[in-house]
Amino acid sequence: MTNRSPLLRQGVGWLMVLAPFFFLTYGGVNQFTARRGDVGSVVFSWEQNIPFVPLTILPYWSLDLLYGLSLFVCTSRHEQRRLVCQLLLASLVACASFLLFPLQFTFTRPEITGLAGWLFAQLEHVDLPYNQSPSLHIILCWLLWRHFSRHLPERWQPLNTGWFSLIAVSVLTTWQHHVIDVLTGFAVGLFIDWIIPEKGNWNGKLATGKGRQLSLRYLSAMFAALSATLITPWFWWPTFALLIITLAYGVAGVNALQKNEQGRIAPAAWWLLLPWRTGMWISMRLYTRTLPPVSTISEGVSISVYPSILPTQHAVLDLTSEFPRSHATRGKAYCCVPMLDLVNPEDAQLRRAVTELERLRAEHGDVLVHCALGLSRSALVTAAWLIYRNPQLTSSNAVAMIQRARPEVVFTAEHRELLQRWKSEIIN
Repeated sequence: MTNRSPLLRQGVGWLMVLAPFFFLTYGGVNQFTARRGDVGSVVFSWEQNIPFVPLTILPYWSLDLLYGLSLFVCTSRHEQRRLVCQLLLASLVACASFLLFPLQFTFTRPEITGLAGWLFAQLEHVDLPYNQSPSLHIILCWLLWRHFSRHLPERWQPLNTGWFSLIAVSVLTTWQHHVIDVLTGFAVGLFIDWIIPEKGNWNGKLATGKGRQLSLRYLSAMFAALSATLITPWFWWPTFALLIITLAYGVAGVNALQKNEQGRIAPAAWWLLLPWRTGMWISMRLYTRTLPPVSTISEGVSISVYPSILPTQHAVLDLTSEFPRSHATRGKAYCCVPMLDLVNPEDAQLRRAVTELERLRAEHGDVLVHCALGLSRSALVTAAWLIYRNPQLTSSNAVAMIQRARPEVVFTAEHRELLQRWKSEIIN
């Protein structure tokens, strides 16, 4: 059994740092804003219909308890430090926004008695109607929900999600925040969860060649979306999604898309990249209308588009990074090695993909290798696998074999150079 005493002691230490940091920064900014004369508000007209529910002050206050408890459910120092970084960043980003874009709450609460009245009175001692957007309560609600969900068994997940949902709703039904504060708080929570991920790292490097070209194209698209925010603020969402893709192709690599080997996309990345993913999905559906769904390359290995119907093969190797695992592949042996489209994978990525392909073929007999269109990533990995299985093949022979079976495939000059290097440096 793991000795948890060091973690508990460290949790106490971190709590002694976080608690005063939170109250000093949050309270100081609140007091400063109260003395400003330029504080406005952003309120939708229909918000007047949001009911005031006094007893929802109970879940509202419960977030403070969960904030402290979160440090003591960690199972490693790495996880504890990661959580501390998220909580600190939440306060810093929120307080910076409160100073730069101050807002105030505009509704007047009715008189409240009883336990709820006492709790509201305590809240008013420490919280003025400022520090609105983004709602720090919502930021912490997302981060702590994600944190506790990793530690609770399956049967407790509905209760966990339900309670944190009640906390999120309570910021409106206690008349503590306006809707704009909730939306911006949710966005900031997603951003912090994405930039300090549960797994993975940010050891990227500057892209060259095709990667740099694609990064610049996405950067241009990002500025176009940014310009469109003058029409409607909703374009901030695709703007930020395109920024992430620009970083992925330019420096951060496929880790920025946060898809794991089980084909799951981290919730923060799923939401942040939804506008871009929607565009990619539409593009994929348009292109695949004229493509053969599956092409057999050699005995036991086939290439396909992103599968929409149950494959006949017993195993699936998924190379997409933009989409989660297809529901059509449920029940099949599965492995995902995410790769960015149209650019060369890292040598380690290619080696792992080829290794997993060979393992799946050996264990299950036949494998479906797919990316989005079955034209680039799946073709490259299958060509590398052919060379791995038949060292006498040249890279040109492997490419020709795949082109005969699937004429639509695309091998760029960079792909061919990588396969030659794979043949001469990695295999030999």
